[in-house]
Amino acid sequence: MRSLAIAVLVLTTLTLSAPLPSREGPAAALGGGLGSAASGGVRPSGPCALAGRTDSVSESARTPAGYARSYGTVRAVTFLVDFPDAPARISPRERYAEFFPAVADYFRTASYGRLDYRSTPVLRWIRMSRPYAAYGITRGAPFEATGGGGYRAISAEILAAVGRRIALRRYDLVNVLITPNAGPPAVQDVRSVTFAGGPTGVTTHDGAPFENVSFIWSRQTGDSPYRVLNHENGHAFGLPDLYSAHPVRGRTPVGHWDPMDEDWGPANDFLAWHKWKLGWLAPGQVRCLSSPGTRVVALTPTSVPGGPKLAVVPLSRTRAVTLEARAPGPVDHAVCRPGVLVTTLATDTPSGADPVHTVDATPGSAGCYRGDLNVNAGLSDATFVQGQRTTVAGVRIEVLGGSPKRGWRVEVRVPRR
Repeated sequence: MRSLAIAVLVLTTLTLSAPLPSREGPAAALGGGLGSAASGGVRPSGPCALAGRTDSVSESARTPAGYARSYGTVRAVTFLVDFPDAPARISPRERYAEFFPAVADYFRTASYGRLDYRSTPVLRWIRMSRPYAAYGITRGAPFEATGGGGYRAISAEILAAVGRRIALRRYDLVNVLITPNAGPPAVQDVRSVTFAGGPTGVTTHDGAPFENVSFIWSRQTGDSPYRVLNHENGHAFGLPDLYSAHPVRGRTPVGHWDPMDEDWGPANDFLAWHKWKLGWLAPGQVRCLSSPGTRVVALTPTSVPGGPKLAVVPLSRTRAVTLEARAPGPVDHAVCRPGVLVTTLATDTPSGADPVHTVDATPGSAGCYRGDLNVNAGLSDATFVQGQRTTVAGVRIEVLGGSPKRGWRVEVRVPRR
C-alpha cells in the first residue's frame, strides 16, 4: 500500500504534548479529488439515514453521543504494556511500528483524506505489577472484573505510571498495545477488544475519562496485520462487528468486503454505508431511493475519490438495501471481481448478530480469491456485473454496464409498499 503522509509523533519520554499540525498533504466491549479533513463530518440525514434502537454500536446511520469523532483531526494516545512474567522481547519502537504509520495511512486513504488520524505514542514499556494470568484476561472479558483484575486494573496501572505527565483530555482515542508474547497467539484465541461509547469509570488525576480505548493482543496473520487496530478503532467510532457469532461452515455474512467482518489477510475497504455513517461521504455522493419507481443510478468504486458512492433503498425505519461499486484499490487488495456489491442491513440488529448481509451474485461458487485462508472465498465474487440482475426484498436490481475506470450504471426498481 502506498504510504501517505500522516503526522505521527514519536516521543521517547513520558512528557506528552499536543500533536503538531501535519505539514504534508491535506489534512461496551466489542470484540473529485481528495477532500481535506475539514470537509468531512456531514452527518447522514433524510429518509435513508436509518435510526437505531440502541446506544451501543450499530448500523444506525447516526452514531450516538459518547463515541469518538471519525472525521477531521482525530488524536490517539498509544501506550505499550508488558508483564513481569512476559517481558517484551522487542523495543517499544518496534511494536509501535507494527501499527504506525500504517493505521493512519489506511484511515486517510479510506476516508478520502477526511480523517486525519494522529497517534502520539509513549515509547516505553509500562510494566504491570502482577503476572499476566493474575488479570484474568480471556476473550470477551468485561472491563470490570472481580478480584481486582481485568482491564480496569490494567488501565489504572497505566494511568498511575504516566501520572500527571499526560493530558488525556487532548485525545479522542486510547490505544493499548500489549507485548505480543503475553497470552495466546491470535490464531488460537483473538483477545483484542474495545470499550467504547461511554465512560469506563477510570479517570486520570484531573478527572479526564479513560474511554474509547482499544487493547491489542498478539499479532494477526496476513499482509496487513495492523488492521486489527483499524477494526478496533472502528468500534470506537461506533461501528459494530459484522462477523457472525455463529458462522455456518466458516462463512461470514459480509466476507472480506469490510474490516468489521474480516480484518485478517489482505487489506480491504469499508462498506460505503460505513463511510457515510463515519462522515467520509458528502451528501451528493449518496443516492436515496425512498420513493417507488424505476431509475438508473451511477456508482464509482469506493476505492477511488470522488463521484457517487452509495445508493440506499429504505425498506423500513431500520432496514435497507444498499448498492456500491467495488474495484481493486489502495485498501481493497483482494477485489478480484469488480462490480456492484449489494447488501442488506438492519440497524436494530446487535453487533455480532449479522446486522449486514452480502447478497451473493454467484451462490455456490468457490470464489475468485482463494489464495488466503483468511478471506471468505465464497463471497469474494459476490459482486454483480453487467447483465446480472437480482431481486432483494422486492427491489429489482440490474447492472446495465460499467468498468472500474468508468464506474457502473445500475437500474433499480423500487416497488410500492
